[in-house]
Parts: sequence; C-alpha cells; structure tokens
Amino acid sequence: MYRGLAKRIIPCLDVKDGETVKGTNFVQLRSAGDPVELGKAYSDAGADELVFLDITATFEGRKTFTDMVSRVAREINIPFTVGGGINSIADVERLLHAGADKVSVNSAAIINPGLISEITSKFGSQVCVCAIDARHDSDGWHCYIKGGRERVELSLFDWAKEVADRGAGEILFTSMDHDGVKHGYANEALARLSDMLHIPVIASGGAGSMADFKDAFTIGKADAALAASVFHFGQIAIPELKRYLADEGIKVRIQH
Repeated sequence: MYRGLAKRIIPCLDVKDGETVKGTNFVQLRSAGDPVELGKAYSDAGADELVFLDITATFEGRKTFTDMVSRVAREINIPFTVGGGINSIADVERLLHAGADKVSVNSAAIINPGLISEITSKFGSQVCVCAIDARHDSDGWHCYIKGGRERVELSLFDWAKEVADRGAGEILFTSMDHDGVKHGYANEALARLSDMLHIPVIASGGAGSMADFKDAFTIGKADAALAASVFHFGQIAIPELKRYLADEGIKVRIQH
C-alpha cells in the first residue's frame, strides 16, 4: 500500500561519545565527524530523513546523546529517528521531547515485545521504527540483539510479522552479513519482507554504489534505503544519487 510513494534516502549516523563512527560487520569503528554538522550537511544535500543511533547507550552516553538530539533538532528541517538503548516509555518521551520525530527500538523490543504496543498506543505508529538486525545462518535468517552479539531463536520473517501486527510504523532491516561490506543490500530477504508486510521496509547494510540503491528499490522492493560510510566518507553524494535514481525511473524527491 506504500509502494507508490517516493523512495527515501536516509543517511545513518552511529554516535559514540558524541562523535559519528562507522565500522564493518558491526566492528572496527573509525571516526566520521561531528553528528550535528554531518546531519545538517545531509539535510542541506537533500536527504529525506536521518537516523542517529547511540551505539554505546550507557547512562553517561545517554545524556550526551540527548543533548545532541536537541542540537540536531535546531539545525535540520527533515524528519529524524533516534535509537540505541531505548527500553521504556520514559526513554521515548525524553528523546521526543528533545526533538526527535521517531524512535527506533531493537533489542528491547525482542526482549519485551509489548514495548512496541506501548509506544504505538501512546504516541502513534508513525513514531515507532522497529530495527531488526539479522544474519543468514545455516538454518535461515535469524535475529540478533545487543549490537549483533547475541543470536535469538526468532526468525527474521516471523519477528517482522509480529512487529507489524503490534503496530510499528516501519521496519529497519539490517543484514549483518552485508553491513559495511559494500557489495549490495540483502535484496532477496528485502523483497520477501516487502511482499509480506503492510508497512514500509527500510533497507540497511551493504551500500557500495549507486546501483546498489537502485537494486534495493527494484529487486528488494524497499521503501527507503539507509547507508552510512558511502555518505560519510564522500564516496556517494546524495544529489548525484538522486539524479541517478530518477534517470533509472525510480521516483525520488529532488531539491530544486
């Protein structure tokens, strides 16, 4: 039901101790700059939305991160999602109050699925993005929690269906096998998710070229594509990416 809308391009900023970092397969982090400055640059360049993830959501980190969310909200004029360490309605309220448009829940939702229902009933479906980190193991696609460190006995597709049924507004699916490798998104799994769900699916993990984005939208049927390092380190510029996608017949919003 969402397939006619313009496809969205979403830079993702992993934030650790107040700076943006990027790794490969969830490890080997390196610095990529100030998240507020990067966010503003992406907003000015025509990104449709942004995602900020607090990847070390300790108590001290949360305070730093909440301050950063407030600074981002003052600087940009596009919707942005924040995630990392969100375990309660109080966490959601704190981040929305700081200026976030949406929150992303991941491990906490798998441990306590009722959290999704709580968030959506209090704030509406549009506020709740459910992030799912999954890996294609020998016995199929399985979900992982705690930053990809711990496998749970939940299949990607069963959990995605439950998430949608509980009222989440979107699913952000990251293929851990593809993360940071830059060989393309997990398009077969994406297409299966898009076909079975009535909510938008955001592709994450694997962008290395402009063609990878096209494939996520055409083969993977994704509603949005998220990427980090190709944007942070200047390999792909958002205006050029959008022009390329438009030339390929994909509906995107282009700034004039």
